[in-house]
Amino acid sequence: MGRRRKHWGWGFEDEQPPLSELQAAAKGLRAHLGFGGEIVEEPAPLDQVSLTPPRVGIPAELRDIASDDVHARALNAQGRSYADVVRGFRGLFPYPPDFVVSPRDEDEVRQVLDWAGEAGIAVSPVGGGTSVVGGIDARPGPDHAGAIALSLRSMRSVLEVDEVSRAARIEAGATGPELETALRERGLTLRFYPQSFELATLGGWIATRAGGHFATGPTHIDDLVQSVRAITATGEVWASRRLPGSGAGPSPDRLLLGSEGTLAVITEAWVRVLERPRERRSASVRFTDFATGCAAVREIVQAGLLPANCRLIDAREAAATFAGDGSHALLVLAFEAAAVTVNERMDHALRICERFTGDWEEKPTDERGSMGAWRDAFVRAPYLRDTFVAMGVLSETFETAVTWDRLDAFVEDVRGSAEAALREVCGEGQVTVRLTHAYPDGAAPYFTCLAPASRGEEIAQWAQVKRVASEAILRCGGTITHHHAVGRDHRPWYDRQRPEPFAAALRAAKAAVDPRGILNPGVLVDP
Repeated sequence: MGRRRKHWGWGFEDEQPPLSELQAAAKGLRAHLGFGGEIVEEPAPLDQVSLTPPRVGIPAELRDIASDDVHARALNAQGRSYADVVRGFRGLFPYPPDFVVSPRDEDEVRQVLDWAGEAGIAVSPVGGGTSVVGGIDARPGPDHAGAIALSLRSMRSVLEVDEVSRAARIEAGATGPELETALRERGLTLRFYPQSFELATLGGWIATRAGGHFATGPTHIDDLVQSVRAITATGEVWASRRLPGSGAGPSPDRLLLGSEGTLAVITEAWVRVLERPRERRSASVRFTDFATGCAAVREIVQAGLLPANCRLIDAREAAATFAGDGSHALLVLAFEAAAVTVNERMDHALRICERFTGDWEEKPTDERGSMGAWRDAFVRAPYLRDTFVAMGVLSETFETAVTWDRLDAFVEDVRGSAEAALREVCGEGQVTVRLTHAYPDGAAPYFTCLAPASRGEEIAQWAQVKRVASEAILRCGGTITHHHAVGRDHRPWYDRQRPEPFAAALRAAKAAVDPRGILNPGVLVDP
């Protein structure tokens, strides 16, 4: 038997530290943050989790690929947002699926959907279960007799590699490490590394229009998809041709990208791959303030230099992640290449930084430094949030994107609104910001909220802060989400952001391919 995922938090069961280690970590974090409860709680063990009884049993035709044990139902009951982790930590799973089905091929996907349609059962497609926006809760619609989770994890192979066209055909359930391991054998890479890389799946990335941590160039999964194959609720195959580009009407792939499991179940995709880079050069650049760093980042991307990484971190986040002392904003800057030198582009970028009063340290990628400290913190952040929940610290993020001409005022307004909400709700707290992605016409600010939480009231406290922050984002002209998807958590603001004619077209498309409304009801469109 392989490693088993934690049913309530991030990662695997064998990664959960013992209470003594949590207490030691909490002591250091309290001293660093200036807040956090003295008592460290432990998560409710699985044998104390009580789920609502299944509304429907496993039918005989699905018994070989289905499970209704407590771990399977809890693991697939919700994503891994702060609110999800708080609930799971306390053994609360308000929307557990009646059972979890894991088809091994498209025929079995079709079999599941046929049964669900006839039985009036809602189906929530699940990849790695890393949604942070309420995107995979197994909630039935008003006309459904129950709800199940359809896990794609049994479909995770790299099926074919076209080295001439530089593309690979990969099943939807493959995680980042699984597909990269297979591609590495051929000297190739997808070059897509979101923070959820370890656990999330290709199908999940496509369904949510995910963004990787490479800050410029082809960084969204949109940029890497060549064609998509999916099965609709009525059993039809939705598949596009493999093409480098096409002007033949609206793109069938684009409608599946970001569809969040509401239109069809994505089963595989052809994705564009690259030769693995052989040369890298990186530096961390310090700026006197965040706005000056933003100006330098804008000039770098508008010069067409396309750094692999160009993440700007404000002074408070640098201090919180031990990447700085809190006196400077920090730019994590990196270039990579498979066949050409990176020196000219890096030198050009550093000259731009110098004109904006930036000073830097440059280290080989295997050495430590401020950049290495921040990178470690970035990778470990989802694990650290589990510890924050145990020690009574509210820890959550929200992200957006806006054009350069509005960025400075946007950051000040949104951060100020969120901080005021934290002070009102929690008594104190801090909001840090970084630029995760940069484009010639704008950037994606990503905000992190940390505050003391009241035990038992964490979810309500965050909901108040989230509402204030989301209103500020729309008021100031940003998008309600840049790369975390819509789910149910963003629906109120997404409905206001999208044009109404498009909403009507989306509802019509949903009705056409899912007439019984069984696929993820309540996400993107109402049942």
